[in-house]
Amino acid sequence: MMINTSRRSEATEIMDNFSMEGEILRDALDKIAGINRLLGGNKISIQGVNALLRSGKEREEIRILDVGCGNGDMLRTLADFAIKKQFKFHLTGIDANSFTIGYARQLSENYENIHFQCADIFEEIHSENNYDLILCTLTLHHFKDEEILKLISSFKEKSRLGIVINDLQRSAIPYYLFTALCFVFRLNKMSKQDGLVSILRGFKKADLQQYSKQLNLKNTTIRWKWAFRYLWIIPSI
Repeated sequence: MMINTSRRSEATEIMDNFSMEGEILRDALDKIAGINRLLGGNKISIQGVNALLRSGKEREEIRILDVGCGNGDMLRTLADFAIKKQFKFHLTGIDANSFTIGYARQLSENYENIHFQCADIFEEIHSENNYDLILCTLTLHHFKDEEILKLISSFKEKSRLGIVINDLQRSAIPYYLFTALCFVFRLNKMSKQDGLVSILRGFKKADLQQYSKQLNLKNTTIRWKWAFRYLWIIPSI
């Protein structure tokens, strides 16, 4: 039977347990980052960041928040990008899992401009911290529709230049392709299960358009990208 992708799944992922720790989680974080990098996912987020930087003063320090930063791979990619383009980035990654944050710090110890904090995003949006850019790579799908509306509204208020969303397309094709990918990359049971649930919690373009309409967002762009992603750029100015 063909998988039904007409509506976003409400199933939970094993990694949504923020008290989880250990080698299985470490392996899952590394595999997620590795597959994302291999399939060009980091480049998609960089494209979004670059698009918003064109409307700002690039030579000033740019404060970037990465929501749900995982093992910090996206932030390290941004730090390398900044060196190449001679930008001055101040990079902050937040994640609600303390083990994940500890591992990200370990992997990023050679990057002086990357900082991490263990925090619940719904607490962070009520803090006094403000940023130039807020980035969500493979994170937004973890939230329910009403939570997404609250987060995007808050992110827009807290970001001077805007928001970059890079997340999964909800479709049967990537679902079955990922099933095959699990064998190629020898993903553990948790990574396989969570990956399939992630796709079913992902988005169709109409979902992102509806969020934009509900929040009355202006000048946003939603583009399909390989491999089965959407890049949603939301300018604040």
